[in-house]
Amino acid sequence: MIGFNTESNTSLLQQVQNKQESILEKLSSGKRINSAADGAAAQQIIDRLTTQVEGNRQSISNAFDGVSLTQVAEGGLAGITEDVNRIRELSIQSGNGLLTDSDRQAIQSEVTQLQDNISQTIEQTEFAGKSLLSSDGNIDFQIGANAGQKIGVATQDVAASLNDILNVDLSTAQGAEDAIAVADDAAEFVDSARADLGATQNQFESAARNLTQTDINVSAARSRIQDTDFAQATSENAAASILSQTSLAVQGIANQQQGQVLSLLNG
Repeated sequence: MIGFNTESNTSLLQQVQNKQESILEKLSSGKRINSAADGAAAQQIIDRLTTQVEGNRQSISNAFDGVSLTQVAEGGLAGITEDVNRIRELSIQSGNGLLTDSDRQAIQSEVTQLQDNISQTIEQTEFAGKSLLSSDGNIDFQIGANAGQKIGVATQDVAASLNDILNVDLSTAQGAEDAIAVADDAAEFVDSARADLGATQNQFESAARNLTQTDINVSAARSRIQDTDFAQATSENAAASILSQTSLAVQGIANQQQGQVLSLLNG
């Protein structure tokens, strides 16, 4: 008996259909690499780049939290600066020899209120529950996708450094004179602390800008590896569709011819 082998054509048709399914998956997902089966090495690179992209984006958020924290701390110190300057102004006023003890006592009452303001500012200046001006320490922020990439914000025990200004007494002429030098020292300390915070804020902002640009570049690199080239995939899909139709036609003709031959043999 004459045998007709259609297995080869069937195998080709299956391959074409598998190819079409793969292309359609890439078109529907928008990704050229959907699993390790599409490219093991490429998938590993994509995974590493994805880790870096996600790490960079969280780091950008961390950097802006750092900016906010330094702004809060600097804002608290700005208020203290105003109170210290007012105490210095009152100290000079209290040095007027025409003032009576009663006058100086009235000035001291305002100074006491300013001192209370300073203490309250120190106690209440905090960010996310962390005190910023009442203790020495460091608040670290992870700024980068890799270990060790941190920026720290130094915190200080401002009350300890401003102890003298918190205890000045303008009720006497000598006390008023001493208070001027104390106010100058306090203002210098606060200005230095504000300068440090300003520098740290600039560091956070610079890191955020750099991380944003890095995120753009790494995301683009990942996209070039991972994303579907729609023009190419569409072209491949059209070619596979034609090949599939051709294979079906060939198989149909082969089946028809096989039937005709068997009909003749069975005469």
